[in-house]
Amino acid sequence: MTAEQIESLLKTEGVKAILLQFSDLTGRIKVVEIEAYRFQEAVDKGIWYDGSSVAGHARIYESDMLLKPDLGTFAILPWTNTDFKAARLICDIYTTDQEQFESDPRFILKKTLQEAAALGFNYYTAAELEFFLFEKSELPQRLAPHDHKGYFDYTPVSRASRICRRVMDSLQAFNIKGEAYHHEVAEGQHEIDTRYDLALKSADNILTIKSAIKAYANGESLKATFMPKPLKGINGSGMHIHQSLFLLKGNETPQNAFFSADDKYQLSETAYQFIAGQLRHVKALTAITNPSVNSYKRLVPGYEAPVNICWGRINRSALIRVPKITKNSPASTRTELRNPDPTANPYLAFAGMLACGLDGIKNKLTPPAPVEENLYQMSEQDKLNKNIATLPDSLQAAMAELDKNEVLKNLLGQHTLTALKAAAARDIDQARQEVTPWEISRYL
Repeated sequence: MTAEQIESLLKTEGVKAILLQFSDLTGRIKVVEIEAYRFQEAVDKGIWYDGSSVAGHARIYESDMLLKPDLGTFAILPWTNTDFKAARLICDIYTTDQEQFESDPRFILKKTLQEAAALGFNYYTAAELEFFLFEKSELPQRLAPHDHKGYFDYTPVSRASRICRRVMDSLQAFNIKGEAYHHEVAEGQHEIDTRYDLALKSADNILTIKSAIKAYANGESLKATFMPKPLKGINGSGMHIHQSLFLLKGNETPQNAFFSADDKYQLSETAYQFIAGQLRHVKALTAITNPSVNSYKRLVPGYEAPVNICWGRINRSALIRVPKITKNSPASTRTELRNPDPTANPYLAFAGMLACGLDGIKNKLTPPAPVEENLYQMSEQDKLNKNIATLPDSLQAAMAELDKNEVLKNLLGQHTLTALKAAAARDIDQARQEVTPWEISRYL
């Protein structure tokens, strides 16, 4: 859609405000709201904001930053009413020198996608986004799930089904293809899945879906949270990522670079190398895909979240799973990375996952043998015999792995790495000082 078409639509639809969206390094959605009449100014010149107040952006003595909208992300927000109709544009971040900001997560992903393109690949991803719905009336005293249902349970008319139906319907306004919604394992837990897309669009989609879920949940007096482990003793929320590489071949129909008809798993050498790269670097990658203190309350044995570094096909306890494809559907060949959670910045997560996979391809790495046994029932000695390592058990351990991983440090750059380390250190220190209910129960 051109700027002229957008400006015409703003007038005919009576749009009053435009939300200029971007994300900080921690994945939080940030917004600068402008009046609709300033749209052309935003396109021509950009909109200034104070970067010193945003995690990972400019330092206090160089605070001015510029938002430039990506016109391809324009959409009128379906959850705003006629009295205050608003649209959104996702933005790229620039410096005062009109250069793209090196620590803009969207820019970091774009650079990594360009690296993949130079090797002849397009990177496709899709997310399984899990979340909880809690009763707002019970907050902050306690977290009360809105229902007592379990995996795949369904109530035709309920607040949750209304929320998810509205989300699925509203995705059309953003050119997002929703695939499925279902109740997850835990009480009050749900999942929304979307169709495969190019990784940049897919990352944009995650921000959009999270915004939609929160907007519609608020209208039902429910609190939507993407916290990885809000409740003790039950499953946490993950964000499993399906991923594949497609060959760039001019105007021909893109071919899945992960597919091979002759292989037992129907995987190509490229796919095996990609898996090997992610397995090699995943301990450090976890600092990006699982960036909160709370993330590591989910990554424990017994709640379906992966903790063991291995891969397999039928094994849902493995870190990387290779879903079985439908016969004669080579385009659907993919791998599923199961440790990421919804607190991850999707741009950084996809950039990190791709960088690790490409490192495996460039260095022609070979993954270990697949593991198809249930890892939760495997003894520690058996895991040791099979050289199955485990993910970091804390954000502090994950950051230590990141600090010594050259592939991911080169991806992020010094400014971004320093900002991520500072954000993690603040959370770790604040969590260390917190007195928890468990401590009161244990020591009082």
